[in-house]
Amino acid sequence: MAKRDYYEVLGVDSSAAAPEIKKAFRRIAMKFHPDRNPDDKNADEKFKEAQEAYEILSDVEKKSTYDRFGHAGLDQNGGGQGGAGFSDVFGDVFGDIFGGGGGRGRSGPARGSDLRYDLQLDLEHAVKGKTVQIEVPTMTHCDPCGGSGARKGTSPVTCDTCGGVGQVRMSQGFFSVQQACPTCRGSGKKISNPCGTCHGQGVKEERKTLSVKIPAGVDTGDRIRLSGKGEAGPQGGPAGDLYVEMHVREHDIFVRDGSNLHCEVPISFSQAALGGDLEVPTLSGKVKLKIPAETQSGKLFRLRGKGVAPVRGGAQGDLLCRVVVETPVNLSAEQRALLEGFDQSLAGASKHSPRSNNWFDGVKKFFDNLTS
Repeated sequence: MAKRDYYEVLGVDSSAAAPEIKKAFRRIAMKFHPDRNPDDKNADEKFKEAQEAYEILSDVEKKSTYDRFGHAGLDQNGGGQGGAGFSDVFGDVFGDIFGGGGGRGRSGPARGSDLRYDLQLDLEHAVKGKTVQIEVPTMTHCDPCGGSGARKGTSPVTCDTCGGVGQVRMSQGFFSVQQACPTCRGSGKKISNPCGTCHGQGVKEERKTLSVKIPAGVDTGDRIRLSGKGEAGPQGGPAGDLYVEMHVREHDIFVRDGSNLHCEVPISFSQAALGGDLEVPTLSGKVKLKIPAETQSGKLFRLRGKGVAPVRGGAQGDLLCRVVVETPVNLSAEQRALLEGFDQSLAGASKHSPRSNNWFDGVKKFFDNLTS
């Protein structure tokens, strides 16, 4: 019987890339694997057909030959003898079918879990850097047994299931799969007389105080990795890592945007009209900001180099001050009279309010266009 087109077998186009071909084979292998369909000969045939197709299409040279000459070219060149990457995808498939690690068994005691610590920082400390003390609940090696999990005076013994290698080989139909040993969980050792303190786990719960140096310029989302400061591994295994994640609190004055800082500076009506010098805060102290006469509300002033030096290097950012003209409140009768007199003195003089006059001219033109 003539062989089906390999691309048709896997359900992919001839232009499919390697990851798509691998994914297609994995899906078919999961569905038609003989051990999932022991009484279905048709499933067995489909599995073998998909296996052959993947062996060819996963090998760059064989795929090229097949694309040029079809099955005839492969028959002349001895095709179908195992494509590149075949064992890799089978590791993925077997891990799902048999519930193991795809033949990638562990060697020695398992590594401890990584931990994450969320650190709240004030903006000043994030910008300038600081050394902080943190307290982390974690698992540490048990002192009475030294982390071995065995009662004091005894030692773990070689696992009799795997012979101390930490892996076992399982036969599934015509396949053989290597997995972590279910008895010792890959450690190669078995504890016959467990420690009474940790019950054979080799670890205990504890709170550790650590010193963390926060570099200048960190921002929310940045992480610091402390190698070996995570949870201790069971039965004397190596510790995982601790990741300290930064969370910068909102500031009363400044808003951070990358390496720049923003702030709003309220000024009075007279300051905006007449101009003058104004003291504004920065993270390194007060500076004088010169307000020119006739400054409009919303005007942005840039103070170069008063922002943040990025933690990964680069030029220091700026401080951007937006002035906001504040309307006076709680006026006395005398103050109201002064303002009314001042307002009357401006009446009819368009040169004092260019923006207002331009806006009203625009509004008039808009309504004229609507009615024309």
